[in-house]
Amino acid sequence: MKRIKTPLSEKDILGLKAGDEVLLNGEIYTGRDQAHKRMVKKIPFNIKQAVIYYCGPTKTPRGKIIGSCGPTTSSRMDAFTPALLKKGLKGMVGKGSRSKEVRQAIKKYKAVYFLAYAGCGALISKYVKRAKPVAYADLGPEAIYKLKVKDLPLIVGIDAKGRSIYA
Repeated sequence: MKRIKTPLSEKDILGLKAGDEVLLNGEIYTGRDQAHKRMVKKIPFNIKQAVIYYCGPTKTPRGKIIGSCGPTTSSRMDAFTPALLKKGLKGMVGKGSRSKEVRQAIKKYKAVYFLAYAGCGALISKYVKRAKPVAYADLGPEAIYKLKVKDLPLIVGIDAKGRSIYA
């Protein structure tokens, strides 16, 4: 198990290979397809070396930091991903395989795609230590949140060389 932190460094990214298990620490941003449609025009946070988690958290229960926050199917963001990688995005977290174009863009821009454990949204919420909405509040659960995570368990789905666990 490798521990890595955000913002992602090139050294960390290049040291990962498809299938590696990691514990992610630091700040990440949530964003699903509706937020991505807006982000390709104007990004409301510093995307350089950032990680986007494809997630729409549920309502936060009393006394909790965040509601259930499981991964969304990543292919829904494929149309927007190459443009965001070009602008400096270095990591994505979601579930499922990605298109050939996204795999090529991950390789070209030396980024990484992580897989979160599907069906475990309530469990994943325990790794979130802070959650703050930062943009697109009108989208409700699809708003962009900045999360601080500690030891979030992930699997490298596609590494910076374009190798995929799905291939």
